[in-house]
Amino acid sequence: MAIKHNQQLPNNHFRKDWQRRVRVHFDQPGRKSRRRAARLSKAAAVAPRPVDKLRPVVRCPTIKYNRRARAGRGFTLVELKEAGIPRKLAPTIGIAVDYRRQTTSQESLATNVARLQAYKARLILFPRKSGQHKKLDSSAEDVKSVEDESKTIKKIAASIPIDSGVGVKHGVSEISKGDLPKGEENAFRKLRLARSDARLVGVREKRAKAKADAEDAKKK
Repeated sequence: MAIKHNQQLPNNHFRKDWQRRVRVHFDQPGRKSRRRAARLSKAAAVAPRPVDKLRPVVRCPTIKYNRRARAGRGFTLVELKEAGIPRKLAPTIGIAVDYRRQTTSQESLATNVARLQAYKARLILFPRKSGQHKKLDSSAEDVKSVEDESKTIKKIAASIPIDSGVGVKHGVSEISKGDLPKGEENAFRKLRLARSDARLVGVREKRAKAKADAEDAKKK
């Protein structure tokens, strides 16, 4: 810094001992493993109940984003009524309820009612007291089959090491890419192959035609 005229001498503070104040994030891999282990233990603890609540399909607000669908905060009272689910029962069976949202389109109403009915058809309700089945409870055979499955899930979750490629979510085992059967590829790869095939249609046809012409010429 240049010094001019008869001014006060600059006193720049360049030695701030920043090493004591700097914040680093070297614990990210450890935190990732810890979060994953917590998810596994939570899924095993609440099995066969799902980890998350069922949420509706809603459109993002404003003209700019309304083409995109996302998960909403909860189902409206109208949607619950159409699906035949009491509004006080819904939160107790894993369905999120939003008392503020209004159903403004018939399309979203039909979509969310169908979503609720599909959930209701697959739902298995355990009796509050063992062996005492009431009106809304599932049959004893269904309860027994789910209890056996949840025991299996808990055994699997307990035996899985944290660094393995298998996780448990919503009471269902997730398979890593390496465990997929041969021939089953991910959606991204399928899309890329489809784009490639569409782009190279003309080139491949031209190449095949040239090859066929060359073979015909050899025969003559």
